[in-house]
Amino acid sequence: MEEHEPAKWKTELVDDMIKSMDKSPVIGLVSVSGVPGPQLQKMRAKLRAHITMRVMKNTLLEIALKKSADKKKGLDQMVPSIEGQMAILLSDYNPFKLYRLLSDTKTKMPAKGGEIAPTDIEIKAGDTPFKPGPIVGDLQKAGIPAAIEQGKVIIKKDKLLVKQGAVISKEIAHALTKLEIYPLTVGLDLKAAYEDGIVFQSSTLAIDPLEYVGMLQNGARSALNLSVFASITNEISIRPLLAKAHMNALSLAINSEYPTTESIKLLISKANAQSLALATRLPAEALDDDAKARLTQTPPSGGAEGGGGAEKQEEKKEEKKEEKKVTEEEAAAGLSALFG
Repeated sequence: MEEHEPAKWKTELVDDMIKSMDKSPVIGLVSVSGVPGPQLQKMRAKLRAHITMRVMKNTLLEIALKKSADKKKGLDQMVPSIEGQMAILLSDYNPFKLYRLLSDTKTKMPAKGGEIAPTDIEIKAGDTPFKPGPIVGDLQKAGIPAAIEQGKVIIKKDKLLVKQGAVISKEIAHALTKLEIYPLTVGLDLKAAYEDGIVFQSSTLAIDPLEYVGMLQNGARSALNLSVFASITNEISIRPLLAKAHMNALSLAINSEYPTTESIKLLISKANAQSLALATRLPAEALDDDAKARLTQTPPSGGAEGGGGAEKQEEKKEEKKEEKKVTEEEAAAGLSALFG
């Protein structure tokens, strides 16, 4: 059986694709299945600044990838990702940025019937914007528990219409469109991307940037805490280490009562607080006017009222002492009389 040579246009197309891939730092494979032609053209125009997209037959695409693997090692590992209607992307964006950019092109679209449900399709109970009419029968025909109450159409209870992976019927698709529920997501779906000898699958590229930024921030904080705790110096930890050393030195100076230009004020404040604490344990006659004023929170040369109050307190203490002294003398006299 004779082997036919491939058509010239196919060979030229593959060779041209190989040359383009050799020049591109990042190569991606995207699924364009289910994307309407006009919408696909709009996406291509929007991405044209940094992305070149070419749609070609899967057999030719597979040949181009395998031949390009001679120069770009590992590029042939993208071949298993070819499935359905595919397109090849050439870009200067890294694979992760490329994935996010393509994800932003995805939009919700209504079902027409016959599609596979990407997720569970569930209807929630509640009011609808419809007035009583044939719409009730359409909803019920689709399996939606609709009814008329108080002059309006309502859905009486939650209902799972289509499970993930099941076929969406025309009746359900029609009812969902009426309810403005669009279960299908249409857009460019990046299946795999190649950069620097590594093939990234979509599961690897589908990350939450904010989550990973938070993980990096937590890691940086933990590393800084470890550096400070272990006294490991670097250009980031040196400032908190110096601040820590300064505080430790100041604390040592205060606890050892070693006066410096910075510790002297704190030492005086500490001595002042200790002197006040000691003054509260001394009798009033042992205190001078300044100590009494600070204990009573009044100035040393206070008003007549403040001074009078202090004098009255002194008089009361003197009277108590005299009373105690008299009582002791009387007691002594009584004992003397008793024992003669």
